[in-house]
Amino acid sequence: MTSISTLTLNPTIDVAYEVGRVFHTRKMRTEAEFYSPGGGGINVARVFVRLGGNARSYYASGGATGPALDGLLDLHQLVRKRIPIQGPTRVSSAVLEQESGKEYRFVPQGPTFSPAEWQACLEQLAHAQGDYLVASGSLPPGVPEDFYARVAEIMAERGIPLVLDSSGAGLSGGLSRGGVFLIKPSIGELRQLVGKDLTDPGAVSEAAMHIVRSGQSRYVAVTLGHEGALLATADGPRFLPAVQVDAKSAVGAGDSFLAAMVFALSCGWTIDDAFRFGVAAGAAAVLNPGHDLAQADEIRRLYPGVPQPS
Repeated sequence: MTSISTLTLNPTIDVAYEVGRVFHTRKMRTEAEFYSPGGGGINVARVFVRLGGNARSYYASGGATGPALDGLLDLHQLVRKRIPIQGPTRVSSAVLEQESGKEYRFVPQGPTFSPAEWQACLEQLAHAQGDYLVASGSLPPGVPEDFYARVAEIMAERGIPLVLDSSGAGLSGGLSRGGVFLIKPSIGELRQLVGKDLTDPGAVSEAAMHIVRSGQSRYVAVTLGHEGALLATADGPRFLPAVQVDAKSAVGAGDSFLAAMVFALSCGWTIDDAFRFGVAAGAAAVLNPGHDLAQADEIRRLYPGVPQPS
C-alpha cells in the first residue's frame, strides 16, 4: 500500500463557524460550529488516507491547546508522532457570513521555537518512512530559514523524495540547496518567491521553469485559483483549466490538490495524470465547507472530466 510521512511544524486547531451577518463590536451568535485538526501536512495526511493510502503525521505541538490537537487527530484516526514544544498550538478561525456568502479567515502566526525544539524535529525525521515526505506549512518564529533545506538533505540520505509546500522564507530557504522533488506554490507564493508580478501566463511559466532548470525542484505545480494550475517539468510547462464547480470555500484546496497528486505518484501514475488528479481534488475541496477538505468519491468523480494538460 502507498505510504507517506508528513511534517507540520505549525499545526492548527481549525475552528469553523457560520453567522448570519458580521458586525463590529456586537456579539454574534454562531451556528454550525466545527473543530478539526489542521496545518498543511496534517491536511495532506487526512486526504491521502481518505484516498486509501497510509500516512504518518509528524507535527510539533504544545501548551494548553496541544492536547486538544492530539485528540482531534485521534478522532480522525491518523497515525501521529507528536514533537513536544513549549509554546501553545495555534487556533485558526474561518467565519462564513451567510448573508453575503463571504468567508473571513483568521490565522495566528504560531508559537516561537527554541533551537532545541526545531532540532528535535530534524532528529525525528531521521526515522521517517514512506514513498515521500510532504513538508507543508509556514515556518514558525525561531525556526531557521533553511530548515526545509536541512530536511531535504536528511531525506536524500534516506532515499525519500521531499515534497515541499511552504511560502516566504520557508519556500525560498527550502529551495536554497536544491534537490527538492516537488513544490506546490500558489501564484501569490510564486510571485513572492521570484519578486515579480507575473501578470501573464508566459511569465508564470518562465518563473516555474527557471526553478526546474536550476535544479532547485524537479517539478513545480503552481495553483492559479479559479484559472487552473500549471505544471513545470524538464519537458516544459503545461496548463490545466480549473474544474467548474459551485465553490463553497477555498480552505484546504491547495492541500487537497497536493495530497491527491502525491497519492497518484505513489501509485505509479505519470506526472501528467497525477497533476490531473490534483486538479480534480482541488475542485472537490471547494465543494465542501472549509473544515472538510476533499472527499475521495468526489475526487474520483471529477477526475475523468479533467482534460490532458496542454
